[in-house]
Amino acid sequence: MGIKVLIVDDSATARAVLSDILSKDPDISSVETAVDAYVARDKILKSKPDVICLDVEMPRMDGITFVKKLMQFMPLPVVMVSSLTQKGAKTTLDALEAGAIDFVAKPHSNIYDGSDEIREELLAKVKSAARAKIQIKSTDTPPIKPLTYHGALSETTQKIVAIGASTGGTEALKDVLIQLPRNSPGIIIVQHMPANFTGQFAQRLNSLCQVEVKEAKNGDSVSIGQVLIAPGDLHMVLRRSGHRYYVQLGGGEKVSGHRPSVDVLFNSVAKCAGANAVGVILTGMGSDGAKGMRNMHNVGAKTIGQDEKSCVVYGMPKVAYDLGGVDIQTSLQNIPQKILDFIEEKRKL
Repeated sequence: MGIKVLIVDDSATARAVLSDILSKDPDISSVETAVDAYVARDKILKSKPDVICLDVEMPRMDGITFVKKLMQFMPLPVVMVSSLTQKGAKTTLDALEAGAIDFVAKPHSNIYDGSDEIREELLAKVKSAARAKIQIKSTDTPPIKPLTYHGALSETTQKIVAIGASTGGTEALKDVLIQLPRNSPGIIIVQHMPANFTGQFAQRLNSLCQVEVKEAKNGDSVSIGQVLIAPGDLHMVLRRSGHRYYVQLGGGEKVSGHRPSVDVLFNSVAKCAGANAVGVILTGMGSDGAKGMRNMHNVGAKTIGQDEKSCVVYGMPKVAYDLGGVDIQTSLQNIPQKILDFIEEKRKL
């Protein structure tokens, strides 16, 4: 039984081209289209699609409102089709927060040119969304209180936490970082995102967390209480000069299918921080980060994988676990405490 997709977009060109890409894949059995949320609602009730590809900006009812209504009344996997502007980034992050699974960029210049890379990304994300778990968040949940870390600030200066995430990672990272106290060790993150999105994402997290979150710049020190997120389209590696850890950014080929790549980050952490690091791999499709996490594990770093039950897509954590690179698998809710527990263990050594 193939995947049934509904495309919701007010642009006739977008509907035609997305339909053409999706309908030619043998794993997709049917593709329907709708010009707005109201037409989409009727088609959802009639056809019960497996995945919805949804334009962020639409007339009559915008994409965010539609996602919220879907999650409330008929939860379905949604892949947002977004522009790469700052406004598009903000709206897409709102959609992910509302319950969308993932997004594909929609640059005005090349989403319609049929390039192999765009086709592959769209198809991969639609297929991943069809298998994904929809995370419905209760509106009655009380605010999360940050955890407490009792180690002295000076004792965490040589400890590094490296985190990798992809599909479902924006909300997973928020759930982890919001629990960490302001005296947490320095944290470096790769979340698969294009340029323009990571800056907006970092600003959003910074407004919610006790730790300071920012998009990394070349040469930034990895400091206590600070989180550095790799900019979209740039690899990020850890470097060390004396007692100072810092990050270096650069271009180059995609690694494990991505730039920034979790494998690139984790491999550099294994080399520069060794047993003084904790690695965390969160929800995401594919295998990026699995080999790097195994390298971290092999040099004595403590490693944590998100468990299948709490993942939106149990891809990257599964491959890392199967390769033998994960010390412990646990739920997303438990990961912040496990990070601090492992840091405390290392502090006492």
